[in-house]
Amino acid sequence: MTPRELIGTAQVPGGVELKLFRHAGDYIIALDANELMSSRLGGSEAQLAVMTCERLRKGIEPNLLIGGYGMGFTLRAALAVLGKGARITVAELVPQIIEWARGPMAGLTAGCLDDLRVRLVVRDVAVEIEAAPKRYDAILLDVDNGPTGLVRVENDRLYSMRGLAKAKAALRPGGILAIWSAGPDEKFSRRLKEAGFNVEQVTVRARSNGKGPRHVIWFASVR
Repeated sequence: MTPRELIGTAQVPGGVELKLFRHAGDYIIALDANELMSSRLGGSEAQLAVMTCERLRKGIEPNLLIGGYGMGFTLRAALAVLGKGARITVAELVPQIIEWARGPMAGLTAGCLDDLRVRLVVRDVAVEIEAAPKRYDAILLDVDNGPTGLVRVENDRLYSMRGLAKAKAALRPGGILAIWSAGPDEKFSRRLKEAGFNVEQVTVRARSNGKGPRHVIWFASVR
């Protein structure tokens, strides 16, 4: 059996230590024994972008905010389906994630961070949301493991009633708040509705071939 090779570590501000491993040509970002991200399992993160873009208002050059770069699956998928006039802001809290993307995982990154449509900010996506009233046509959140924080307790504020109100305020009319989760959460579905969104919950597979674990994406549109 091929052992994992530890490539680097990263301290999450106010949170825990992440580790980047290489294993048989694949990359894994882990928290203790939990695999948070794997280069083998990017299908649902890509669908977060594709399915959001399918739901955007027609005839616009959209302005998107992606919360959490991860391994870039969502960003690359968005760039692949959006036109030259689109703009995408990527907010990543952990600087080492971007260093890994430009360093050992540069092949996987495939230059997406250097696309002229992309603006990268290394800070909490909650700060970016609060500073952007009526700026975005869609906000795509792949932060932590979903609405229940695993990596950083402060991430829970994104999914609180107050956090949802701020996200709603950052969206343009007809805008979409799309949220990735490792699993379903009925309490969160109700919270989205109570926050004044129209809510669609979709189950997607982790792998791009339609196999692997089932993940959940909520599409919450502004009423």
